[in-house]
Parts: sequence; structure tokens; C-alpha cells
Amino acid sequence: MIKIRNIAIIAHVDHGKTTLVDGLLKQSETLHQHQKIQERAMDSNQLERERGITILAKNTAIRYKGYRINILDTPGHADFAGEVERIMNMVDGVLLVVDAKEGCMPQTRFVLKKALEAHVKPMVVINKVDREAARPIEVVDEVLDLFLELGANDDQIEFPYLFASALYGKSSHQPILQDSDDFRPLLDMIVKETPAPIVDSHGELLFQPSILDYNDYVGRIGIGKIQSGTMRVNEMLQCIRMDGSVTTFRLQKIFGYMGLERVETEEAYAGDIVAISGLADIYVGETVGNINSTTRLPLITIGEPTVQMTFGTNTSPFAGEEGKFVTSSKIDDRLFREIQRDLSLKVDRVSNNESWIVSGRGELHLGILIENMRREGFEFEVSKARVIMKEVDGVNMEPYESVQIETPTETLGKVMELVGDRNGIIEKMETFENQSRLYYTMPSRGLIGFMTDFLTVTKGYGIINHTFFEYRPMTDFHPAERKFGVLVSVDEGMSTAYSLGALEDRGTMFIPPRNRVYEGMIVGECNRDQDLAVNVTREKQQTNTRSSTKDSTVVLKRPRQMSLETCLDYIDEDELVEITPFSIRIRKRILNTNERKKQDSRKRFTE
Repeated sequence: MIKIRNIAIIAHVDHGKTTLVDGLLKQSETLHQHQKIQERAMDSNQLERERGITILAKNTAIRYKGYRINILDTPGHADFAGEVERIMNMVDGVLLVVDAKEGCMPQTRFVLKKALEAHVKPMVVINKVDREAARPIEVVDEVLDLFLELGANDDQIEFPYLFASALYGKSSHQPILQDSDDFRPLLDMIVKETPAPIVDSHGELLFQPSILDYNDYVGRIGIGKIQSGTMRVNEMLQCIRMDGSVTTFRLQKIFGYMGLERVETEEAYAGDIVAISGLADIYVGETVGNINSTTRLPLITIGEPTVQMTFGTNTSPFAGEEGKFVTSSKIDDRLFREIQRDLSLKVDRVSNNESWIVSGRGELHLGILIENMRREGFEFEVSKARVIMKEVDGVNMEPYESVQIETPTETLGKVMELVGDRNGIIEKMETFENQSRLYYTMPSRGLIGFMTDFLTVTKGYGIINHTFFEYRPMTDFHPAERKFGVLVSVDEGMSTAYSLGALEDRGTMFIPPRNRVYEGMIVGECNRDQDLAVNVTREKQQTNTRSSTKDSTVVLKRPRQMSLETCLDYIDEDELVEITPFSIRIRKRILNTNERKKQDSRKRFTE
């Protein structure tokens, strides 16, 4: 029987998990001599590679000194924390990666807490010790303090640790890496410290999927650890559902993992991590076993979504011109496929309406889904993100988040004022030379639309990290609304340099000349606190009369670049973002100018 070790690599975003996996793949006995891997090989999704973040948990395996080491690379961003929560029952040890300069961050706390709750063996890697201003010894003390704060037991506090530079492929038990040339100390630590899976190879089959994948040919694929027994292709198995019902199915395929490849196999044994297909609607947390088995593994719990948006079919005058998939049935199918893979996502169809309420773990979580759909050719519209409230024992509760902010000390006062206006409660403050680090507890409502103001105040040098903390009783706090109104087009046509030049003193434009617009489309930001209807399609009047002076050339200011995230952050409740494969537009819900004015008048009269 092959010797198996199952580990997960967990960390805060950008602390070097995926680069570390690259090094382990290269330096282990896994890849063939001719086989080359690209940088961040585990980030297979195009968006993951562009943004430099891991979005979905992925698994691979390496060989080292006769051991098969199954590795799960997990996301580091708080919005994808659901990927970390559900894989803890698959592993026997975790490698906690911490940046030698930044130290423990909000997501470091979250992922370590989940590992300690699952009673898996923790190991610590202080990464990026080659960076300037690295403080590896201080960070080890910070990690120890975090273990104590989270209530680690005596065995967990005695965690093994070493120092590494994932970028250069070096590790050492000393903070100076001059004497180290490779990852052998790290691989030796994994093999020595990670417990072997405690399983019964000769018992009845028990398998529980913790990750889902989807394939158009075989349907949904369940990925998990075989807790006991052996499974073979084509044998009849049963699945005990979440509600206790039982479904019988034939096991069609078993996939193992080695290096960068998914390898099809005829049988798999207890302790190994495999993927299976054969049950079209298999779900995370269900128990797969032999026919007539009554044993059921504990259910896997996943944190609830905290933010939701309304998705709808595109209703603008330009609907259907750029998108490949525009109908409600196509959008419905795409959202259904997404919840097959992502269990942190919830989708509810709005009755008698071509719209869906999509709930996720944060604005980035939903923003990634929107960007993926846009690149696939979908055309739709989305509303402003809003926080999900819940009622507990008759009390309205709202989510709060732990927020960590790094800002230049010169902008510290403005940042504190900005966060204070959004009901942030300061917990701690640290100062390092010209940088300050602030720790807040803040309602999730205060974070929606916060990023634009924060980057403006810090001149782009501020860094913010946040993760869900808990639900608390709802307060009467009302988040600050957008300070300025918007410029709204009153006509459909092509924008002209002449009209844009005449409007420059009214605000900041979002569109360049020769850009198609329609009535109700937002074309800029007004420099007052009210919306202004403008005509951006007006041409200069042409006459036969010669001018005694030469006409001056119109020189326009560069329009403000509005990315997808900026647009989602910017809009108000009465506005929508129109998403197409080639364009991102901001518009009013009510496009007709006169109807919108009537609605505003009725609203003011009611107030």
C-alpha cells in the first residue's frame, strides 16, 4: 500500500501559496524531465492568472521519497473562504503560509481558526524572508500569539515551522537562506509531521465529496477523500442525501491526481483523494457507500452568504447587439451551472420577472462571477450590492467584518474619519515608520461603496483587508451616500466632442467622443449633489458664413476610466450596471427623463 500524506496550504491572499506549490511540483519526484510548468500553474482560470489570486480550491499530488503527498491549494481572499471551510475534512495537516513582512492578516486568522477547529496538524512556513524589511522572528511570535488567541491546545501550540522563499525555491530552519538550495527541508517536514490518514482499508466504503467540479460530458464530479474501504469502476453504490433519502447509482469513472494531470484509474483506496462521476446531482457533504449501508458521515457546514445582487436580462435600448447569450433561459442555465461548482453561492429566481437574486460572500465573489459570464458572451444587468440581514429571536441582525487597513501615516486622520463615518469601531492601531496599521470592527453595509473613497483619500497607497466576523443586532446607521450626482443623457445617438467640451465645467465625463449613448445612460459625474440631464449628442451648428477668426480646436480632458468593480462600487439604488462582452455601461433604472423626474417628485413629496 502506498504511503499517503494529505495537506492543505492555507494563507492570507498574496502570501505565496500558489508559488509555493509551483516549487514543490518542480522539486519533487513528480514531473518528467522534459515537463515544464508555467508560473502559478495551479491558477488555471484566466481571471486567477490576471488578478494573481486563487479563486477555487484545487488539488494536486506529488511524489517524494516513496510518499504520495496530496496537496490542496486554497483561496486566500475572504470572499472565497467557503472553499477553505469544506476541505478541512479531506486533509490531516495544514501548511500555514505567512508573509515575513506583513505578518498575520485577517484571513490568516480565519483559515487558522478553521484548521484548529478541524483538529488537523498545523505547520507554519514564514515565506518571503528574502524581502526587504522582512521580520521573520517577529512574525513567528505573532503566529504563536494568534494560536494562543484562538485557543489552540498544547499539541497545536508546539507547531513545527521553517523559513522559505517560494520565489527562489528555498527553505531552511534558519531565517537566513544562504545555506539552503531547495525545498527538501520543507518536504521532509511535511512527511515527518503530517499524520498518515487514519482509515480502514478493509472496512465498508465511505466517501464524502468536499469539492465539486462539472463536465459537460459526465456531469457533476465529486472530489473528496475515501474515509474507508475501496471503490472500483462500474460497481453499484448508494448515496445518502442531505435529507436522509438514498439514491443508487453506478460508479462510471474514478480520477486520481498526479502533478498537473488528472489520471483515470480503475480503483482507489482509503486515505486517497479522488474524483468520481456517475451521480448527476451529487452534492457536498453527502455520503457515498456500499449498497444497503446505513453509516452516514457528518454533514459539512458552510458559512452563509452576506451580500446579494439582483441579476436581470438586459432591458436597455442596446440590448442584444453585443451579447451571444441574452435570454432569461440562457442566464438561468448559466447560474444553475455555477451553483453546481460554488456552494457559497445561492440563486433565487424572482417570480413573474426575468431576474434573479444572487447571494455570495462579498462583492469580489459576485464580481468574479459577473466577469466570467461577460467573457463567455452573456449580456445582462445587475443592481447595487446589498447586505443580507437575518432575524434571530425577533431581533434584526446584520453581518460585521474584521477590517485591517494599512495607510501612509500622513493620511491617517482622513482614513479614520472616513471609517468612523461608516460606523467602524477601532480595536487597535500600530505604526511602522511612515506606515500605520488600523484594526476595525465594521458593519458590512459600511464597506459597500467604500473602496473608491478610500483609494481617493490614501492617493492609491492604502491597502484594506476584511473578513466576516459575526452577526450583531442591527443599528440605525445609514451608510454615507454618494456625494455627487450624475450626468444623464437625454437623447440617443453618438456623443460629440463639441457637446462634451461644453459640459466639462458641469462635472467629470465617463465617455469619450464618438461613443454611442441612449436616454437614461449615465455619461459622467456631476460636480453638484444632484443629477443633471444633459445632451451629449449635439453637433456644432454649421453655416455658410466664414468666421473672421480661426475656429479653436476642442481639447477635452481624459474621461474617467470605469472598470467593472468601479461601476459596481459607484452606483446607487436607482441605478444599474449594464454588462455586455464588449461594453460596461451605467444607467438609471427608469430611462425616460420625464418619468424619472415624476418619480423623484413623488419621492420628495412622500418624504
